[in-house]
Amino acid sequence: MIRLFKSFTYAFRGLSKAFREEQNLQVQSAVAIIIIILGFIFQIKTVEWILLIIVIALVVAMELVNSAIERIADALKPRIDIYIKEVKDIMAAAVMFAAVLAVIVGLIIFFPYILSFIYQISCQEICF
Repeated sequence: MIRLFKSFTYAFRGLSKAFREEQNLQVQSAVAIIIIILGFIFQIKTVEWILLIIVIALVVAMELVNSAIERIADALKPRIDIYIKEVKDIMAAAVMFAAVLAVIVGLIIFFPYILSFIYQISCQEICF
């Protein structure tokens, strides 16, 4: 039980360090909070919540992996320069891929709600 508690402690310490030091993770977290707030405002369906949570977790997880690999790569940098650059570029592409996927999922989920909201506002202006 103590080992389990220690592993959680290490994980939260790593998450805290990454959040403090990684600007991209801070931006992604702020966007995730905004998306979650919009989910409550629009009262999205359970399946939509599940999809949002999955893509948010995917982006955050990819950013954490990217940060970890960058730190390992920086430690090895003096020995293997061109390969380190390629590894960093590939990891950046993986994070970008996850982020683009999250944006697409977000647009698919929120677009109908936003259209409905705009329609309701325009109807209120025309009707009154």
